[in-house]
Amino acid sequence: MYLATTDAATTATKVTRGRVGGPVLALGAVSLVTDISSEMVTAVLPLYFVIQLGLSPLQFGFLDGLYNGATALVRLLGGHAADRGGRHKLVAGWGYALSALSRLGLLLSGGATLGIGASLAADRLGKGVRTAPRDALISLSAPPDALGRAFGVHRAMDTTGALLGPLAAFALLWATADAYDAVFVVSFCVGLLGVLMLLVLVPDRATAPVPPPAAPRPRAALLAPLRDAAFRRIFAAAALLGAATIGDSFLYLLLQRRLEFAVSWFPLLPLGAAAVYLLLAVPAGRLGDRIGRRVPFLVGHAALLGGYLLLLTTGAGLPLLAAVLLLLGVFYAATDGVLMALAGPVLPAERRASGMALLQTGQALCRLLAAAGFGAAWTLWGTRPALIAAFVALAVALLASALLLPRTERHLTPA
Repeated sequence: MYLATTDAATTATKVTRGRVGGPVLALGAVSLVTDISSEMVTAVLPLYFVIQLGLSPLQFGFLDGLYNGATALVRLLGGHAADRGGRHKLVAGWGYALSALSRLGLLLSGGATLGIGASLAADRLGKGVRTAPRDALISLSAPPDALGRAFGVHRAMDTTGALLGPLAAFALLWATADAYDAVFVVSFCVGLLGVLMLLVLVPDRATAPVPPPAAPRPRAALLAPLRDAAFRRIFAAAALLGAATIGDSFLYLLLQRRLEFAVSWFPLLPLGAAAVYLLLAVPAGRLGDRIGRRVPFLVGHAALLGGYLLLLTTGAGLPLLAAVLLLLGVFYAATDGVLMALAGPVLPAERRASGMALLQTGQALCRLLAAAGFGAAWTLWGTRPALIAAFVALAVALLASALLLPRTERHLTPA
């Protein structure tokens, strides 16, 4: 069942009227602080790998893919564990704590590729564990017709942290003469603050506990959401589009090489996209609630396709920088929370976290392949042929996804 108590129903009514419930705001605050921590590191990793450590684009592609998807399978276990007994907060808390501790691994690795890889794997392990339980909590705290707004508010708060993280990294690098260790230490401390906020601010359950299904086999339980035809179509579309998404870090590296600006400004590049994301996340979610979430989801990927096209056809200059960052921000605002809002209503409450984990896993694994493939193409063919291949792949995936995604959205009715 969806929302089983009178209090939950009252909360849902408030959300529908324009107010977002307390659990969503609390989770947004935790994500804001955690994103400051994570984006401090993410903003400097391309420089740290390619310039400081001298890795090739191929090596960076594999590490970037690891950072974004190599441990994606753990999402399935995290989602399944969260659904059993409604332990969403507990499982999410372990994920947040592991990500915070991974910053110490980067600090202690001393530039060794093995140590860096292990630290990145630990960070993504933590993210994989926490993401589905967190999104399930959000989904279970809002009615189906207001999920877009709820996810939009959460993602806007999350993106505020994404804006502040690169600023903090830039300030630290400037103040410490490019001491990356300082970034890792401060990131660790901020990450621990996020864990404490989760423990204090987020209630144990956003809704009444949901009884687990009767003794399912582990493998059957993990893959059970795929039995639903609508969810299968959403899953296939997300996987196809993920396999054609080369990743932000490569776009930022391409911009830096095209415009040839000082590397000290590199950590500020995510700010442009994050600012657009922050402004458009809630409007995109509300638009999806009104006209159907497949529309903004497809439009967001079309915006990313436009960014690829500009990098292929436009000369160097500030207009190119502004346009690519604008389109990247539109891409995230129209796809990130919207995808979860699209999938949530077709998943029963007792499998909400498991289904979202399965969707996120498929998308992340495909993005891992995309990052590694683009890094290999860049190394073997050069930037322009690699980008042409990425453009063609995304265009084909976009057309296929337009056919795959359900044209009408099914909502589970409250019990």
